Amino acid sequence: MGSPARDLRDRLARVLTELFAPWVIVVLLPLAVAWRATHRVLPALGWGLLVAATSSILPMAVIVWGARTGRWDGHHVRDRAGRLVPLIALIVMSLVGLGLLVALGAPRQVIVLDVAMIASLLVTGGITARWKISMHSAVASGAVVILAVTYHPVCWALMVLVAAISWSRVQVRDHTTAQVVLGALIGAAVGGGLFAALG
Repeated sequence: MGSPARDLRDRLARVLTELFAPWVIVVLLPLAVAWRATHRVLPALGWGLLVAATSSILPMAVIVWGARTGRWDGHHVRDRAGRLVPLIALIVMSLVGLGLLVALGAPRQVIVLDVAMIASLLVTGGITARWKISMHSAVASGAVVILAVTYHPVCWALMVLVAAISWSRVQVRDHTTAQVVLGALIGAAVGGGLFAALG
């Protein structure tokens, strides 16, 4: 049995892991970028939800289905070997979403966001094929860079939250410190950097 302090840390880590899971961030981030691009409620909801559906909600449905049917070890797909099918599903759905954005004339910022997220996914997915990088840390740090570029540099303060999310992944023993640090660096450099360069 663990100590009360350890139990409290474990509970906090599990809460952070769930509240700031990649799928949650990828539902909210497109809405924030679409709002900045349109400043109108309905267009922001339409474009944001299109990205959220194809890059988060539908892929997460595949992941949950696979977890419930025993195809992988849970909705966080902790086993690196089990990540291939969810990654392929996510990449395919994201590319379909990108195609729809282009075909329907989405605002440039929203298209650039989707391109940046797909690029980050391809890089982290490629690394995951050989080494279990933290998707939580990558998505969170990329989102902070994108928010700072889109809204205001004060959003850089959210890197404190990235550190907390990264800590939670190590605390629940899903990742090593090296895996969360590299995830955060790649998310910021690839996802955030590409958005900043193209946006």
